[in-house]
Amino acid sequence: MSKSKTILATAGFAAAAAFAGAALAQDKTQETGAYAGLSIGQAKGKDSCSAFAGSGISCDDKDTAWKIFGGYQFMRYLGAEVAYTDLGKMKGSAPGLSFETKANAWELVAVGSYPIGTSGFAPYVKAGFYRGEAKLSSNVGVSAKETNNDWTAGLGVRYDIVRNFAVRAEWQRYNSVGGGDAGKSDVDVLSIGALYKF
Repeated sequence: MSKSKTILATAGFAAAAAFAGAALAQDKTQETGAYAGLSIGQAKGKDSCSAFAGSGISCDDKDTAWKIFGGYQFMRYLGAEVAYTDLGKMKGSAPGLSFETKANAWELVAVGSYPIGTSGFAPYVKAGFYRGEAKLSSNVGVSAKETNNDWTAGLGVRYDIVRNFAVRAEWQRYNSVGGGDAGKSDVDVLSIGALYKF
């Protein structure tokens, strides 16, 4: 090989290596960093209405739930997230009686995800703890407020539409929300949401 061809080949190899290094650095940047988002869906109190079965009291244990969240992706497969979730209301009524229990939760969870190649899809699981609050009110003067700490866990799938924007769908359980006179129930939330990566 001539000297000029050797120089050209070396320069080409150096340029390719530099480009590959830049691409890897960009991929690493995309896989780590902070994000924030919103989600909305339906909450269902698993045990909310069971106490009224056969009592003549009608009960509705489903309501709209919404969440605002923020997190940090430490590496390709692991992140952490903090969120506030409005778990909606459980309502009951009978002749001359109406009552409702509102619930919400602050949570801190670890998020493990598994991006599938370059498809944009990433199934994930989450687990951690929450601080919950349940408030009972009624038209007959009965009221109560209970706070509690317990575990929460869920699973879902994220789809990266573009570099900085993704959507996700998930199921999450909040274990034993409430307590005392406000009642206690596991709460399941099915939701869809969107997030922005900074």
